[in-house]
Amino acid sequence: MRNALFKNTHFRIVGDRGLLVEYGNAIDPVVNLKVRAISVAAGKNMPPGVLEIVPAYRSLMILYDPLVTTPADLQNAFLSIEKKLQDTVIPAPRTITIPVCYGGEFGPDIEVVAESNGISTPDVIRLHSQPEYIIYMIGFSPGFPFLGGLPEALHTPRLKTPRTAVPQGSVAIANEQTGIYSVESPGGWQLIGRTPLKLFDSARSHPIPYHPGDLIRFVPISHEKYFQLLEKESTP
Repeated sequence: MRNALFKNTHFRIVGDRGLLVEYGNAIDPVVNLKVRAISVAAGKNMPPGVLEIVPAYRSLMILYDPLVTTPADLQNAFLSIEKKLQDTVIPAPRTITIPVCYGGEFGPDIEVVAESNGISTPDVIRLHSQPEYIIYMIGFSPGFPFLGGLPEALHTPRLKTPRTAVPQGSVAIANEQTGIYSVESPGGWQLIGRTPLKLFDSARSHPIPYHPGDLIRFVPISHEKYFQLLEKESTP
């Protein structure tokens, strides 16, 4: 990776075994690329005492053993890694296709999204399935991808009152983001469809089929196709 170093790197102590490294203050693909590059570089030569590195939109959470290292040591280590990013090669992104049955029982909020933006329900489906979305980070629940690149015509606020249970596979919108509830969980995003794919399975050797930096493309499918694929996913 080759890009200029940022001058706004900030370190924040989080509890007695966490250090948050912040590289920006906005959802920005360039900042996120740097986050992923540093995560890759650190993972190949983990600084002493580091137990885990968790990349997010614009930051890295470093979990460490306080008996082995200190925040000051980690700050120096990650500043050193940052200066050598030109030597870091990050994996090329893969494009993951996600079939989605939009609207109806699977997308109870799709009309809200349409009305909020002054467009039709077919427009919502067309616009949502056009882009390739960057996976900025994975979190909140196992396998939940936070996706950037949602068309501005679909930006819709979260629900005022979150649902206590959102079905597994639900595809949703919140402000300028879209994402997929990979497991059933509470949630306040606008539900516009559902995928029959099982996106998190702890029994698989790779429980999640994508990584930060990969691309997601949504493909509209029929109600009938949804249940065909669901049956296939459920077959051992």
